[in-house]
Amino acid sequence: MLRRLLPIALLLLPLSAHAAAGGAASVDDARLVGAASEPQNWLTHGRDYAEQRFSPLDQVRPENIGRLMRVWSYETGLKRGHEATPIVVDGVMYATGSWSIVFALDAKTGEELWRFDPGVPKAVGAKACCDVVNRGVAVYEGKVFVGALDGRLIALDAKTGKPVWETVTVDQSKAYTITGAPRVVKGKVIIGNGGAEFGVRGYVSAYDANDGKLVWRTFTVPGNPADGFESPALEKAAKTWSGGEWWKIGGGGTAWDSMAFDPDLDTLYVGTGNGSPWSRVHRSPGGGDNLYLSSILALDPDTGDLKWHFQTTPGDNWDFTATQHMILADLEIEGKPRKVLMQAPKNGYFWVIDRETGEFLSAKPYVEVTWADGVDPKTGRPHETGTANYGNGIAMVKPTAFGGHNWQPMSFNPETGLVYIPAQEVLGAYRFNPKEVLTAEHFNTQTDLAPFATLVREIVSGHLLAWDPVKQEEAWRHPYAMPWNGGTLTTAGDLVFQGTADGRFIALNATDGHKLWEFHTGSGVIAAPISYAIDGVQYVSIIAGWGGAFALVGGDAAAQGGTPSKGIVHTFALSDQAITSAVVEELLASRDPALAKREDLYHRWCARCHGVTAVGGGAVADLRHSTPDMKKAFVEIVHKGMPGVGMPSFGEILTEQEIEEIQTYVLGRAD
Repeated sequence: MLRRLLPIALLLLPLSAHAAAGGAASVDDARLVGAASEPQNWLTHGRDYAEQRFSPLDQVRPENIGRLMRVWSYETGLKRGHEATPIVVDGVMYATGSWSIVFALDAKTGEELWRFDPGVPKAVGAKACCDVVNRGVAVYEGKVFVGALDGRLIALDAKTGKPVWETVTVDQSKAYTITGAPRVVKGKVIIGNGGAEFGVRGYVSAYDANDGKLVWRTFTVPGNPADGFESPALEKAAKTWSGGEWWKIGGGGTAWDSMAFDPDLDTLYVGTGNGSPWSRVHRSPGGGDNLYLSSILALDPDTGDLKWHFQTTPGDNWDFTATQHMILADLEIEGKPRKVLMQAPKNGYFWVIDRETGEFLSAKPYVEVTWADGVDPKTGRPHETGTANYGNGIAMVKPTAFGGHNWQPMSFNPETGLVYIPAQEVLGAYRFNPKEVLTAEHFNTQTDLAPFATLVREIVSGHLLAWDPVKQEEAWRHPYAMPWNGGTLTTAGDLVFQGTADGRFIALNATDGHKLWEFHTGSGVIAAPISYAIDGVQYVSIIAGWGGAFALVGGDAAAQGGTPSKGIVHTFALSDQAITSAVVEELLASRDPALAKREDLYHRWCARCHGVTAVGGGAVADLRHSTPDMKKAFVEIVHKGMPGVGMPSFGEILTEQEIEEIQTYVLGRAD
């Protein structure tokens, strides 16, 4: 799986001994609480419990980023969307690909240490609304935890990748899935689930990290009132659902992604999703806010009891989930220090909430918003315009179900005071579909997807948005032709990194948004980057792999990037030596003589059309991927030529043995 690059980077960065895989054993509660003080590691999903995705490392800066080079890459061997944020502990990287497959890598060299396939049945993919993705793992006391797509929570031995325990967290007869990354809080593994479009009832659960036993479970929406309520909070919530039988189609509210934890306040924050179905006409025909859909829940991490809640979209009607990334920070607002929670959910408003009390502080639109024209300055309740209701016809709405910001993580730089949001502008066309029969375990939105076929390239776009959360205003933006770009990382080096839907990895000045550096990844990027350090060297790493909801549904608008769906981990570091003629001479001299002969023959006669190192650029055939028949006829074709397609004859120039040497080189490059 490991792709060794042209060894320039390996000369520039001397290799150390094999990274020790035992560091995960020392990850305990104290290390997780103090994760922000370990800039060399990335110990939890957002680097620390506050989920700021800010790296204090500053070796890579605007003035030297031109020397940032890829030092290793690792091909996952998987297609479909790759959404994981890697975890790095003491020189070992733990990450996931599609189908919940986990791999551990030497974070300095990219060498695969182990790989674990949970064996998710491929039929489960039909239950996943938004691709067979996974957003990563958690590490604690020598174990690596992953939520499998089919609803299992699995603990692996961090050294070997072998299962320690597993538990089924869902009713697998229903269309539950897990795509989110678990978090470990006070010895408990916290995990939610997805499936609101398929008629399930959402909840979040805590399991003992030692043995996988359930500690507590908190449902996010009420069940059948005739069966009683699991808590006073759900009894209160049931009063906000009116006139329907939502429990027959689940209700939704799945906690499928974002979480954060404040150890000082001893509070766990969980974001919840949309209703089942999307349309509130059937779900709650008598009206009501439908708690706790599209809400931020503050929970007691020991019991799961609700401390407070804040609903970002009361009576959600458009799939405006509040499962988007949450960030905890301390800000000065109106002259007073406040402990805040920040979120940019799908609905287009950037929310700042007091995380101690749940008090609304401020909200402003960070993208164009047409479904509401503002929020109540005291309560934070959005004021719907009415133009977005789609009961009697098509409603053109912004944002749409793809969101002004979706699951792709944003980041916060305490030095610039800015939040960096993977924002997007997508015009949505909603139409109520009364003929849709609501059936559990099948896709239920009660909206007609046909109007979404109007998604054309000209009406979708994305941008990296730098947002001032105190002033609630834009600081700068970097535009993209496409939406569905990757999550962000910001660093003390005054940088912000982001991968793009069209297959680039870029770095910008975090203060003014000036683009400084770019690398082509070979696949669209939707995941978020990380940074870590080994032996005094700062690394930046990103997982590329095009996929997710927009790639599945977006049609022509999603295809314009033209990148394949291919999972690759790319890792970069500064070169400490210029690439001089002496370096190139040393590289050439270090080649195996037999390989050098074949390579030189190929480059002398073939590279001008078929690419250096036998990598075709797309204009003509890539020889590495020739059909079996073409491979058999290779010598004859090169000897005689194929004038009809512009292939000249080399029979008078090359001997048959030399042609065979060239073919051996080409076949070797296909490995």
